[in-house]
Amino acid sequence: MKISIIVEGETEKAFKPHLVKFLESRLSGKMPSLKFDVHHGTIPTSDKLRRDVQALLSGKQPSDHVIALTDVYTGQNPPIFKDSSEAKRKMKEWVGQESRFHPHVAQYDFEAWLLPYWEDILKLARHSRKVKPGDNPETVNHNNPPSKHIGDIFRNGKIRGQYNKPRDAGRILRDNDLSVAINQCSELKAFVNTILHVCGAKKIQ
Repeated sequence: MKISIIVEGETEKAFKPHLVKFLESRLSGKMPSLKFDVHHGTIPTSDKLRRDVQALLSGKQPSDHVIALTDVYTGQNPPIFKDSSEAKRKMKEWVGQESRFHPHVAQYDFEAWLLPYWEDILKLARHSRKVKPGDNPETVNHNNPPSKHIGDIFRNGKIRGQYNKPRDAGRILRDNDLSVAINQCSELKAFVNTILHVCGAKKIQ
């Protein structure tokens, strides 16, 4: 089984080893080959997304399934997507009738999936702020998305450094159990469940 995952950038790519580690614990003997198709910025839209998906499904080494993983928050004004439901609906419409294509979304951006590890973020930045930006990581929105909350913590912590997305995402996840974020973030759970389902494994409830 080969699965291509279209992602926006290096931050999501840094997520790969932690995703693989989690999946290996549930897919003994069924672990797929995961190929991250990295775009530098937003993932393709409209006809470009359709062409890219078809190329991945029909190339010299075709994928069995393609997943597109986008942020709801893209930094553009007005936003391309209102919420995760609209983002998934639009991606499905752009690609058309293709059962091997699976659209998924980080609401509002990838860093929502890091917020469950708030204590680790504070330790890395040597920051004393204890209050989380909301109880549900996936309700932090366009006005102040999760990446900005984490960026503020790094800027204002004792280390006074910039949050480096690919480097620090990996550091936050390194010693943590991905199931903590999966259980708090419904969009992450849906993404992981798609991989488990196409590999013939039981979904996470």
